[in-house]
Amino acid sequence: MLIGVLKETKDFENRVAMTPDIVKQLVKKGFSIQVESGAGNASSFADQDYLHAGAQVVSNKDVFSATIFLKVNIFTLDEIQQIQPESICISFMYAYTQPLILKALLEKKISAFAMDAVPRISRAQKMDALSSQANLAGYKAVLLGANALTKIFPLMMTAAGTITPAKVLIFGAGVAGLQAIATGKRLGAIVEVSDVRPETKEQVESLGGRFLSVEGADAVKVEGGYASEISAEFLAKQKELIEDKIKDADLVITTALVIGKKAPILITEEMVKSMKTGAVIVDLAVESGGNCSLSEFSKTVEKHSVTIIGEANLPSLLSTNASQLYATNISALLLHLANNETFHWDMEEEITSGALITHQGNLVHAFTKQIVNF
Repeated sequence: MLIGVLKETKDFENRVAMTPDIVKQLVKKGFSIQVESGAGNASSFADQDYLHAGAQVVSNKDVFSATIFLKVNIFTLDEIQQIQPESICISFMYAYTQPLILKALLEKKISAFAMDAVPRISRAQKMDALSSQANLAGYKAVLLGANALTKIFPLMMTAAGTITPAKVLIFGAGVAGLQAIATGKRLGAIVEVSDVRPETKEQVESLGGRFLSVEGADAVKVEGGYASEISAEFLAKQKELIEDKIKDADLVITTALVIGKKAPILITEEMVKSMKTGAVIVDLAVESGGNCSLSEFSKTVEKHSVTIIGEANLPSLLSTNASQLYATNISALLLHLANNETFHWDMEEEITSGALITHQGNLVHAFTKQIVNF
C-alpha cells in the first residue's frame, strides 16, 4: 500500500502529518510513502530529509496516486475530487461540523478515519492526537500571555524592592489546562484553576495550582471525562466565584470546549471591564467561538485596557514538535489498522469503530450520525 502525505493548505497551519523519523520507521515495516514537495517546510523538515528517510518526494498532482492519505486538517473538496474512489483518508475531521465534506467522501466511497474521534482509552493513548496537541497549546498559551504582560511572573527580591508574583487564572483542568498550570508554576506565577469537575482538584494541586472549589460541586455528573449535568444553582455560584477572582488576575487562560457545540462563554464583557489595566486573556477556544465574548478569531485585540489573544492554532506555532507528536499519533493508528499489505476491517473493534467516520459509501460513526442528517 502506498501512503501519500499532503501539504496542509489551511490558513495559519504550519504542521505536517508525517515527519522524516516516522517515515523511516514505516518504510522499515514495508510501507511505501510519498510526500508532497514542501509539505514539511513550515515545520523545519526539508524535502531532502524525507528522501533520506526513504520516502519519495512528489508533486501535488502525483501525490494523489496513493491509496492511503494522511493530513493534519480535514481534506478539502478539491483534494477529495483528486483522490481515487475507495481510498483511505486519515486526519483531524470534526466530522459533525462538515456535512459537505462528508457527502463528498460518501460519494467516492472513501473510508475516512478521524484523529479527533479516536477513543480516549488506555490502549489508544499513543494515538491520542487531541491530547498531544492540547499539551503544546497549554504550554504556548502561557508563553504568549507572559510575553503580552508588562510584568514578570516570578517573585523577585531586588535592592530596589520586592516584585510580587503574577496571578494566573485558568479555566479548565483538561490536558491544555494542566500543562498551562505546570508551565505557569515553573515560571513562578501564582496559579488558580476553575473546573466544574471536582475530580480534577487532585491533579491541579499536584501541579502546584490552587483549585477554586464551589459549593455543590459533588453534585456535578461526569461522563467520559466531561461534565454532563450541571445545575443552574451551581453555575450561578461558580460565576460569582469567577467574577471575584478575575478582578485580581494578571493572566487568564480559557480552555473550555463542548463537543459538537459552540464553546461556552466564560468571560463576559462586564468581567473584562472589571479586570486590571494591562491584564491579558488567552482564549484557546477561539476556533469554536471563544470562551470570551470579546475574543476575535486569530487576532490580538485590546478591549477595556485588557489584551485578548485569540490565536487560532497554538500547536501550529510549535510546528516542529507538534508535527513530531502528531506523526507518532497517526502512525500508531495506522499500524493498529493495517500492515504494509492490507487493512484489517474489524468493525467490532473499539478503536476502529470509534475513529471510522465513513466507509463504503455509508456514514458509520454513531455520534456524527446523531448530529448530521442526510
